[in-house]
Amino acid sequence: MGDKIRHLVFQNLNCEIHYWYRKGTTNKWVLFFHGAGVNHEMFNEQFKAFDDTYNLIAWDSRGHGLSKLEQGKKFQFKEMISDCKKLYEIYNIDKAILIGQSMGGNLAQEISYYYPELVEKSVLIDCTKNTGKLTFMEKCSLKCTKFIFNCYPWKLLIKQSANACGNKASVKKYVRDCFERIDKKTFIDIITDLIGCLHYDPEFKFKKPVLLLCGSDDKTGNIKKIAEAWAKDDSNCTFYFIHHAGHNSNQDNPDMVNKLIIDFVNN
Repeated sequence: MGDKIRHLVFQNLNCEIHYWYRKGTTNKWVLFFHGAGVNHEMFNEQFKAFDDTYNLIAWDSRGHGLSKLEQGKKFQFKEMISDCKKLYEIYNIDKAILIGQSMGGNLAQEISYYYPELVEKSVLIDCTKNTGKLTFMEKCSLKCTKFIFNCYPWKLLIKQSANACGNKASVKKYVRDCFERIDKKTFIDIITDLIGCLHYDPEFKFKKPVLLLCGSDDKTGNIKKIAEAWAKDDSNCTFYFIHHAGHNSNQDNPDMVNKLIIDFVNN
C-alpha cells in the first residue's frame, strides 16, 4: 500500500483490530470495509485514487486477516459497527466517506441506517440491499445456507468462491489465499451472521449521496438482479455496472471503479 501507510491496532470488544492508515493534509476521511473472507488488501488500487488531502483507513475486520478472534469467540456482524465507531473516536472523525464491498457494503449501509450523521457519502460495491424485500425462494435459500456450506468440502467452497469473486486470475488467487488463512467454521459463522443484517424496511431512503456499483458478471445472490431498481427507488443513489468484472469489481476493473469513485467524491 505504499510508504506513507502505517499499520496500527486498536482493541475493541475482546478483539485486536489491525488497520492501515494514511494521514491526509485536511479533515477529509475515507474508511474502507472489505468483503467476507478477505482483507484490507482488496482496496490496494483504490488507495491510489485519493490524493494526499484525504485521510485513508482500511482494516482487517474482526475475524479476518490479522484481526483474529479470541479462541471460542464467534464472529458477530453487529460488533463491526462498534469497531467502526471506535475508529471515529480514536481520530475524532466528524463524518467520513464509507467505501464497502459486499459484506463491507452491508456494514456501510447499517452505519447509514443507524448513524447517518457519521456519513458524508458512501460507495457500495457488489452488495445486496439490507432493507430490501426478499422473495420466498431467496428466504429459503438463506435459511439453508449454513447446512449447504457445512456439507461442502472446504477446498471446493474456496475454489467456487474464488471463481465467483473474480474474472482475473490474480483476483481469484487473492481470494483463494485469503480463504485458506481462515478455517471453514469461521467462514460459515461469518456468512451465517451476515444474513442477520438484512431487515426489510420499505420506508428507508439514504440521507446522504450513495454510489452503487455492481460487476457486470456478478452472479452472487440477488446483487445484480436488484441493483438498478434499488437506485431508481432512491433519489440519493447513482448506479453503474462495472464492465468485465465479477463480484470483486473494484479489483477486476480498478480503473473504471476509481474514476467513478473520484468523480462521485468530488461532486
